[in-house]
Amino acid sequence: MSDEPQVMDKSSEEISEIVSQKKQETLEEVLSRHRNETHDLQKKEVAMKKEAAKGSKAEQKAKKKQVDEEISRLSAKLKERQSEELASLGYNSSNGSQKGKGNLDDLVKAIAGVSVTNEAEQPKISKGAKKHKKRAEQEAAREQRIQEEQSQIVSDRMIEDEKLGKKLEPLGFTINEIKPDGHCLYRAVENQLALQSGGSSPYTYQELRQMVAAYMREHIADFLPFFLVDGESEESLTERFENYCKEIESTAAWGGQLELGALTHCLRKHIAIFSGSFPDVEMGKEYKSGSATGSSNASIRLSYHRHAFGLGEHYNSVVPVE
Repeated sequence: MSDEPQVMDKSSEEISEIVSQKKQETLEEVLSRHRNETHDLQKKEVAMKKEAAKGSKAEQKAKKKQVDEEISRLSAKLKERQSEELASLGYNSSNGSQKGKGNLDDLVKAIAGVSVTNEAEQPKISKGAKKHKKRAEQEAAREQRIQEEQSQIVSDRMIEDEKLGKKLEPLGFTINEIKPDGHCLYRAVENQLALQSGGSSPYTYQELRQMVAAYMREHIADFLPFFLVDGESEESLTERFENYCKEIESTAAWGGQLELGALTHCLRKHIAIFSGSFPDVEMGKEYKSGSATGSSNASIRLSYHRHAFGLGEHYNSVVPVE
């Protein structure tokens, strides 16, 4: 497993020395440092779980068990050290409280950022301080949600990528990663065209966007039925369609099935879309011919990713394994 943070390898004597060196720290400063250490351990846990989510299912299971054991050990050592530091500042583990001392419940609250000062001793908190405290609590809750969501996203992506890899490997294909900037569909098609030409693509991704918008305008009857307008919309159906076409050619609007349908006719090419989350899709079968890379009639091969970045759908280019 990864090396532990240096702060977690201290003996009791070293801890006493550290506490002595940190005598100048106020209680709030100590609690702030403890929160940062706890946050660092959480980030370390996420990173270790990412690394463990590789390999076969059996390997992942074994690695996950090791990560859980390692994190449990690190967490126990961190809590023990933090408790000793807080105890040196006047907190102990007794249930009863003495003047200037508190119990373990107070320690837990203190590390969580909750004031442990007695009501009678606590000065009146200003409105500004209350707002600052509320923002800090909201930010802490937001960080926790992000970590939980990121952990789930990593898991879903790993599963999706594994399934997609099992489809592509027997066919001799692999993924060429495309920049996730909203232009991914058009950049992936541009990459495919460059691969087939053996050099640069005859069209840039911006030109492909313009071609799609122009084709959809010229064949409005084929696409208009897909643009439903609710009863409160002030735009007519044709106005909404025209605004959609403008977004295609002049913004980073994400492309989907309608744009793929236009692309297959613009380029007069068969397009195959592989996915680890959904059944594979073929478009423009009437243009399907030779499949050899470099052929003018070669198919365009893309991959569709539902869980690529947690930001929505994504397309990559599918290329032969070198």
